[in-house]
Amino acid sequence: MSTALELLKKYNRPGPRYTSYPTAVEFNEAYDHSAYVDSLKKINQKADEPLSLYIHLPFCEERCSFCGCNVVITRKREVSHKYLDYLHREIDMLAAHLPDRRRISQYHWGGGTPTYQTTSEMLALQSKITEHFTIDPDAEVAIEVDPRVTSREQADLLKEIGFNRISMGVQDFTHRVQEAINRNQTEEETRDLYDYCRQVGFESINLDLIYGLPLQSPAAFDRNMDTILDLRPDRVAVYSYAYVPWVKANQKKIDTDELPSPEVKLELFCIARDRFLLAGYAQIGMDHFALPGDDLALAAAKKRLHRNFMGYTVKMGSDMVGVGTSAIGDVGGAFAQNVKKLSTYYEALDTGRFPIDRGYVLNDDDHIRREVITRLMSNLYLQVPEIEDRFGIRFKEYFAAELAELSAADGPVDHGFLTIADDHLAVHGDGCLFIRNICMVFDAYMKDKRDDTPMFSQTV
Repeated sequence: MSTALELLKKYNRPGPRYTSYPTAVEFNEAYDHSAYVDSLKKINQKADEPLSLYIHLPFCEERCSFCGCNVVITRKREVSHKYLDYLHREIDMLAAHLPDRRRISQYHWGGGTPTYQTTSEMLALQSKITEHFTIDPDAEVAIEVDPRVTSREQADLLKEIGFNRISMGVQDFTHRVQEAINRNQTEEETRDLYDYCRQVGFESINLDLIYGLPLQSPAAFDRNMDTILDLRPDRVAVYSYAYVPWVKANQKKIDTDELPSPEVKLELFCIARDRFLLAGYAQIGMDHFALPGDDLALAAAKKRLHRNFMGYTVKMGSDMVGVGTSAIGDVGGAFAQNVKKLSTYYEALDTGRFPIDRGYVLNDDDHIRREVITRLMSNLYLQVPEIEDRFGIRFKEYFAAELAELSAADGPVDHGFLTIADDHLAVHGDGCLFIRNICMVFDAYMKDKRDDTPMFSQTV
């Protein structure tokens, strides 16, 4: 911990989370409906390969002040009824452009709060998907749920229609923290849903925690860990709070005087990491933990973990398509993001166009750097010959400047949390805390972002 605190001042600066490379900051409006149609035509040719599919359900009854998701706050159910009608139309349109590629290996409902929808609406949506697509028997079929609004009836239905992974938002059980972020969720509510999901046989349950929220303290966060470890979920995500009020206006309600200092924030994560490791969990990437027999832990041990907009996975398809407002696809060497506003979403579909807002077509250098960054973010490890063979480069020559920067005095190698060998790069020790900083060295676009315009959250 003391070593990490010494490095905090040097490395705690704004930087991407690298759910994509290039990051969404580089997306532009030149990528439109026509470009997306071309991308779908390209990936349809890979008929034998499965897809990943993400569905965005944006509705919540109230807004948590810390939230960074693209959500629609309403208690008027007719608003979501209309959205679902249009979502079905987008799914029909997507399937029409993928006549030869209909297998799904990774499938995820995110939000918002997907269980805002009624059981009949959820069943109808799943029926629309299975009308067009075939979900592999061993696919990862996951959904994000809010224990405050998710019923046992919904849990029964989700299990019945094939969902095998449940991700529950917890954030923090401490009452004063919940008050500060406008998310009042009792331990009893969470435990009741968790126990019921175990009872009905879900293969994997994930809990989400956030460190860096207002009024969090090490002592109270340690008590949170007592509860989490008593539940013993298969996976836990311990996310760094991304305070980005210039992107999410609702975060302006957060009292910045109540946010923990960078030193305390780092201590919170170290408490979680130490408790999970002591309890037998394996660390996955920079902020996830999994039981040793979990698929993520097994893949991480073999350095074969993957990462995309849906998170860490072992089932990722070679291309990912997304439907719904703000959904992002990763299709044939391009990123495609849908519009965020409901009215714009409806307008596009009414005119027979995909509701694409912006995107990005990767160039050759992007593909190389993306592979390097993704492998480091996923496995804290990079096998150099694999990159050389795949892209036909000499790694040490191609990345001479980057390797020199990493190896410089007072850099990651000098600090002892990065090893650069002839055949691999390996991150270890406290390096997981600073993996975003290591990856930023390989990011060709970060070099152009030297002004004071805020874009990213702090890396630690």
